[in-house]
Amino acid sequence: MLEVNKNYVLDENKQPIYVQIPIAEFEKIEEIIENYGLAKLMEEVEEEKPLSKDEALKYYQSLK
Repeated sequence: MLEVNKNYVLDENKQPIYVQIPIAEFEKIEEIIENYGLAKLMEEVEEEKPLSKDEALKYYQSLK
């Protein structure tokens, strides 16, 4: 598991209101979340029929 070195920022009542983490750890967390999301998306479309070349080109053009 990823160990996160964190610092808590407290308000005047000593209640935590923010967390600071090193940028390298933040970027690693972002990468993990993006990879998880991509894997879930790939699972969702696993059973779908692939597009033909013409269908793919037509779909790509519709995105522009």
